Amino acid sequence: MSPLLEVRDLQVRFPLAREGWTPWAPRRFVHAVSGISLQLDAGETLAIVGESGCGKSSLARALIGLNPVEAGSIHFRGRELAGAGAKDWQSLRSAIQMVFQDPLSSLDPRMSIGQAIAEPLQAQRPQLGTDAVRERVMRMAQRVGVPAGLLNRYPHEFSGGQCQRVGIARALIVEPELLICDEPVSALDVSIQAQILNLLREIQQEDGLAMLFIAHDLAVVRHLADRVLVMYLGRGMEHAPCEKLFGQPAHPYTEALLAAAPIPDPRSARAANRPALSGELPSPVSPPSGCVFRTRCPQAEAACSVGIPAPLGQPQAWAACIKPRLYPARQATP
Repeated sequence: MSPLLEVRDLQVRFPLAREGWTPWAPRRFVHAVSGISLQLDAGETLAIVGESGCGKSSLARALIGLNPVEAGSIHFRGRELAGAGAKDWQSLRSAIQMVFQDPLSSLDPRMSIGQAIAEPLQAQRPQLGTDAVRERVMRMAQRVGVPAGLLNRYPHEFSGGQCQRVGIARALIVEPELLICDEPVSALDVSIQAQILNLLREIQQEDGLAMLFIAHDLAVVRHLADRVLVMYLGRGMEHAPCEKLFGQPAHPYTEALLAAAPIPDPRSARAANRPALSGELPSPVSPPSGCVFRTRCPQAEAACSVGIPAPLGQPQAWAACIKPRLYPARQATP
């Protein structure tokens, strides 16, 4: 069976001002996404993790048509989305929806909560009458935990967690097949994070949603994801099933991310003795040659600067490293 979403060698660049005043001065680009490939099946959750600035959100926005695609392909149900026009996207908006990082900024302050939830349904299902829309809004609000008596209130009257529940309701009211979540709990308190994550998992299991979940909190990823794609400076470093990646990381960058995650028990933290990641993220305008992680990698060799390492391993478990720790040394398509 073909995957619901298939991305091949996706590239996203953003142009910068020219270095000089003359029109022939070289133009510079921010290399946000450089050759990312991934697959996602119906009902599955793929998490994308990495440091801030690694291209996670740029990738998500490209998948939903908010960022222009420089090169590569995006197939949803076998239909090419890279370079699709506004009319093509209009027919797909109900199938692909997104939950944004900032719950308050993603809502129109001039709309009541009820109007905000109803807006996507009115745009995508214009044949529905007023009563049918109201009934669906009430049902969806109840499902995500927003009391019906609060639907006439406005976003500024709600907490961050309540606003994110409204954002989830907006995304789900048109019954999508793919839900893209761009760090949906990073701005919330820890207790509220758990509630939102449990809500997303419950809805996914009931509706059979495919979910692309972007995060930098590895504890969140482990709670929710089936597979994990690790990104660094626009490139894929490692891809593996969740338990395999957390138990036996194959790429030095993945190991460094796990080492940076806090351990609640001080004794366990001291016993772990894991190496921390040092140095700053290089500029995406002029990324390092070869392996982009080599300038911070404790195991870097001269060969790491020669060429971009190919993904080695198996289709569902690979690492883009010349010496991956666990996977057999054979090339595989990510």
